[in-house]
This record gives sequence, C-alpha cells and structure tokens, in this order.
Amino acid sequence: MNRLLNRLSFQPLTLGLVAAGLLTLAGLGLLATRSQAADATDAAKPGASTAAKPSLTVTTIQAQSGVLPIKLAANGSVAAWQEASVGTEVNGLRVQELHAAVGDNVRKGQVLATFAAESVQADVALARAAVSEAQANAAEALANADRARAVQGTGALSAQQVNQYHTAELTAKARVESAKAQLDAQLLRLKHTQLLAPDNGTISSRTSSVGSVVGAGTEMFKLIRQGRLEWRGEVTSAELGRITVGTNVVVTSPTGAQYKGRVRMLAPTLDAATRNGLVYVDLAGAVAGGKTAPGAFKPGMYARGEFELGSSGALTVPQTAVVVRDGFSYVYRVGADNRIAQLKVQTGRVVGDQIEVQSGVKPEDKLVATGGSFLSEGDLVKVVEAPKAVSKPKEAVGPANTVQAATK
Repeated sequence: MNRLLNRLSFQPLTLGLVAAGLLTLAGLGLLATRSQAADATDAAKPGASTAAKPSLTVTTIQAQSGVLPIKLAANGSVAAWQEASVGTEVNGLRVQELHAAVGDNVRKGQVLATFAAESVQADVALARAAVSEAQANAAEALANADRARAVQGTGALSAQQVNQYHTAELTAKARVESAKAQLDAQLLRLKHTQLLAPDNGTISSRTSSVGSVVGAGTEMFKLIRQGRLEWRGEVTSAELGRITVGTNVVVTSPTGAQYKGRVRMLAPTLDAATRNGLVYVDLAGAVAGGKTAPGAFKPGMYARGEFELGSSGALTVPQTAVVVRDGFSYVYRVGADNRIAQLKVQTGRVVGDQIEVQSGVKPEDKLVATGGSFLSEGDLVKVVEAPKAVSKPKEAVGPANTVQAATK
C-alpha cells in the first residue's frame, strides 16, 4: 500500500480519477437499491399481477357417433383347392415328347405327353390276328355242330359225340370273345400312348423327361384343378365360433392385391399342437386397383385376411387426437378455463383416419385435435377455430370392381 501511495504521490492526476470512479460506483449502488425498493412496493399493490401466457394454440373436436364394421383379422397360407396327380396307366413306355410345362394353363383332354407307340401297335396287330383266328375256329366249330345236330337221332352219331361238337362250338365262341377283349386292351394301351389332362387347370409340377421309361402309376405332372386356389386362415377356437359358412372375407396378398370372397368350409377339427382351426376361403381371382390381377395369389404364399362379422355403434375421434405414452392411450380435454385435462382412454377399431374410443370420453367433451404430445395436465391453451376446408368439385367415382368367390 505504501508503494502504491508512493507511486500515486508522483501522479496527482491519477488520484483524481480514482476518487471520481469511487464516487460514481457509490451513486449507482444507491440508485439500484431505490429501484428494487420501488419494484417491491409496486408488486405489493393490489391488482398488480402478471397474466399467464398460453403454452399452445389448439383447435378442438368432439367425438362422433357412428357405425363401424366388426372385423376379425387372421393370417394363413394360400394352397391349391385340389391338386391332381397325372400319370400313365401303361407300364414300360418311353416318353417321346412333352407338350406342357410348369405354369401352362391346359384344358380338359389336352395332350400333355406322347409315348413311343411302336411296340403297342405291334401288340394291337397281334391281337387282331388272334381275333381272326378265333373267329375262323368258331366258324368251323359251328359247322361241325350243325352237321351233328342234323344227323342226331339217325344213329350215325352217338349222343356223346353230338354233345362234344356242341361243346366245341361254345368253346370257340368263348375264344372269340376272349380275343376281342385282348384286342380292346391293346387298343386301350394304344390310346394311353397320349397322356391327356383330366381337367382344366394349371400345371404346377413336371417330373418326367423325354426319353425316360415310366412305369404304370408314375406321377408325371401335377395339375391345379380349374386353376382354383384357396386361402386357409388360422384362427383360435373362440374365434372359430364367430365365423360361419358364407361369411365375407377380404384377403390381402403380400403384393397388396385384394380379393373379396366367402368362407367355403370350416375345419371339423383343431390342430392338436396349436389348438387353432382352419377356415377355407376360395380364391378364384384377385382384385388390385379395381382391375382383375391374375396370378396375384400363388400356392405357398402367406396372406392376411379380414372376416366381416357385421357392424356396431361406436364413438370415434381422429387418430391425431390420440397420444400414446408409456403403452397407454390419452386424449386431452379443454376445460371451460382453457386448461388441459389428460384423459386415459381405451381404443378399438380403426377405419381410415378415425379410431374408436371405447371408454374415457363423452360426446360433449372438447378434445385437442392435434399436437397433444406437446401438452401436459393443467397447461393453459388458446383455442382457435379450425380452418374451413375449401370445397372442391368431386369427381365421379365408379363402383369398384370386385370378384366374388364361386363357392361350391
């Protein structure tokens, strides 16, 4: 300090500046003290309050009463309605030509494969010769029997000889019939040298190749009869009791194609492992974008279906009005004082942008339309009217094309 005074003693101007600064600081402190005292006095006066500001500007809606469809969702697989195994009935024939491939649509009676017919044609010729021989023998036996019958009673032939000629006649006739039967069998073998489609449908599998020799009963093709597929939906035992034959079903493929059909049959038993039952729905076609989409469903494909079980009344709100927090659904009601009340609700069916509210809301409640995720219990909000939508002329929309399942 002495050093500082010694220095300042040689600088009179510096001493003056320091003194002036100290006086200025003292004056500012006095002014601040008076200002705080004045503010405290003003705050203590009655009627002096600060207005609360709204935390958010919102629009309100009310729950609407309406009728919603009752639907039951299920998953399942697509399979062939009936799949025929097509094979030859003749043994030991060589495949000469194949006329159908996997994926081909065939008609009943269409040739699927041709077998080498040379050996069968030779057998047919041999059988025809046997018939001719048998007929000649039968003619000779008939003539002998006629002569024996002519001299019967004259003593030229004994009764035993006459019976022998008659028996030979009958035997020759039987041999003719046997030869004809063998000829028919060979002609049938010749007919089977062409493998024909047993029904209209689609080839789903081909296991033979040109040049192979196949045995009788060997499967060569698999045919989806009439091209018909079915969806086999899997439901629980409780859900199975709610479904009846004829119930409408909308089946959606992984590609988004939809088909509206009917339940054809319910499984008579449940799976022992899963305790679930199958519901069979015919899939004769598919509807995608209002147009028929062939091939939208294929065997082995996994698809989702919805059973239409009727309709019932419900309260609905826009989905934007519902906020999910910690696994629970909430809506936000605006009170008469514009304060927010958080209501826990139970939701149900969803139709378009509307969601069913099963409990927790009354029709007269004013609910926040959107932005509820930014609100909490007790928040003050400012309510404004929702902007009116500008009406636009509606374009004429034709009825959507639907394909009804052909149930049999």
